[in-house]
Amino acid sequence: MELKVRKTDLLRELQLFQGIVERKNTIPVLANVLLEAEGEQVRLLATDLEVSLRSGCAATVTTAGAVTVPAKKLYEVVRALPETEILIRQEAKGSVKVAAESFDSRMQTLPREDFPTLAASGGAPPVMLAGDAVREMVARTQFAITGEDTRYFLNGALFILRPDEMCLVATDGHRLALVSAKREAQDETADEARAILPKKTLWELSRLLVEGEGEIRYECGENHLFFDVDGRQLVSRVIDAQFPAYDRVIPKQNDKVVEFERDRLTNAIRRVALLSSDRSRAVKFKFTEGAMDIVSSSPEVGEATESLAVEYSGDPLDVCFNAQYVLDFLNVAEADSVRLEFKDEMSQAVMRPVGDSGFDYTYVIMPMRV
Repeated sequence: MELKVRKTDLLRELQLFQGIVERKNTIPVLANVLLEAEGEQVRLLATDLEVSLRSGCAATVTTAGAVTVPAKKLYEVVRALPETEILIRQEAKGSVKVAAESFDSRMQTLPREDFPTLAASGGAPPVMLAGDAVREMVARTQFAITGEDTRYFLNGALFILRPDEMCLVATDGHRLALVSAKREAQDETADEARAILPKKTLWELSRLLVEGEGEIRYECGENHLFFDVDGRQLVSRVIDAQFPAYDRVIPKQNDKVVEFERDRLTNAIRRVALLSSDRSRAVKFKFTEGAMDIVSSSPEVGEATESLAVEYSGDPLDVCFNAQYVLDFLNVAEADSVRLEFKDEMSQAVMRPVGDSGFDYTYVIMPMRV
């Protein structure tokens, strides 16, 4: 295999593969990216057996062929090179030459035959999704996905596709994020489709969805999901599990509603949380008529309080939340005002943006007992 490729083109693609490849694994070839040169392009492929990415860029191919190269080292070398054409040539004894101008290097390769065969699309009919809407939905939910391997069914977000709507739901047992967006109906007779997308899949998909991205060609296979974005294909295993009945978690009887200016509430919580316990990150919302005090207290550090004027006329009430959980919502709400709906100090509270056009966003958060 021998080819020449522009640094800018190759670097742009290699950057997208850095989150896919696994540095620490029991299969050495998974740390490599597969380069396949043919015609007038070089195709790139990487996988961790759960999430895979196919991509490519224009190249001048002298000799067609395929080789696997350490993904991280190739990226670092290409990034450090000047803006010019890069020569990549397969050489004897399991090595590949990477050269540009006066720079010359050789990297060890692994056999093409060792690279796993990946699932291919072509089963179910594809569906077109709005890329900008999917990107916003991922941003509003991915922080609520758990990292606990023992509850693997929560290590992803539930994607629900209906003829006129798409939803994304994530929960870690302490909070739940649900966002819905309308979509142009392509087949009004289609059944509702559900799939649990792994956390890593959502992260890599959001990286592919640049600002203003048009459409995603989405296909749901028996065991894999396929996302085609601007000539690149992200392939993901489906988490084979039963997602919790999320709609039962959303309270319907919260009779107390308070609105806040989002920036004002965000800044107040950030300041007060500085003196909260590092372990619990607890802040208390103390409601009295016409006001709310945000309070933190830690025996090791000290205490802090900040008052906000609010429209509240009920009985005095104290509700304690994890400050980071509240900030996670406020950071992505993208509305001037947010609404807190609650019942008492023990029941689930709900936060929603006020006037967040285009999305129906619900954030359920459990109060803390301290």
